[in-house]
Amino acid sequence: MKQLNEKILDNKKMGAGFWRMRICSAYLAGKAKPGQFVEVRCSAGSDPLLRRPLGIHRIIKGGAELLYEVVGKGTDILSQKKKGEELDLIGPLGNGFDVPGRKGIAILVAGGNGVAPLFALAEKIEKLGWKVKVLIGARHNTHILCEKEFKSLGAEVIVATEDGSKGHKGLVTHLLKTELAGAQTGKVVNVYACGPMGMLKAVANIARDYRAPCQVSLEERMACGVGVCLGCPVKIKIGHGINEAGYTYKMVCKDGPVFDAEEVFWE
Repeated sequence: MKQLNEKILDNKKMGAGFWRMRICSAYLAGKAKPGQFVEVRCSAGSDPLLRRPLGIHRIIKGGAELLYEVVGKGTDILSQKKKGEELDLIGPLGNGFDVPGRKGIAILVAGGNGVAPLFALAEKIEKLGWKVKVLIGARHNTHILCEKEFKSLGAEVIVATEDGSKGHKGLVTHLLKTELAGAQTGKVVNVYACGPMGMLKAVANIARDYRAPCQVSLEERMACGVGVCLGCPVKIKIGHGINEAGYTYKMVCKDGPVFDAEEVFWE
């Protein structure tokens, strides 16, 4: 982890309030892992005061890409940054996804902007020879991100929209249940997910029902990024199973953002 001042290579709108920023950073290219994030300073002044945590979308030769949604003042300022400007960031931070050595099928479940850290994971898994299936869920078809990019990797992509404007009408978790139910006996299937907490809870329950190992990337407000401010706690089962002691806490930024789904105390 380092504090870096890196040059922006481009910063392009992807539609419906989403932007993709590419930065030049040999350090991130060499050190970052899928599932990690960076803390970005949005402006030179003190407003906004806090940095913004952004998941590393892609790890590219000589740099990295960040995918973000404009949801407030900080990300709005980021969206106005131009090619050639410098970006003050700290990273890479957190713990990323774990990829088992034994090859199999990887099912990636993305809700909305949850595709951000999953694309770097898909690139890594595909290079290792895994079969990759990507399930993307959103409220409307304008919020579907990176469908073409995932397909360009050779991944099978299935889309679900809540309003039925594209693909399956309903929740992306319905797609996951169908995929796991139809998985070939004896095949190694691992589930990776990122999205809203309600979706992740449903994914964890479905994966447990089908005895599929599952890792989830939690989305929380991470002010400091290193666990000092204690602003992003998540309940964790004690003894990796619910017992008399109940639960303890870990910090999403320092101990995650990726957790084994069986470790999380879902409420």
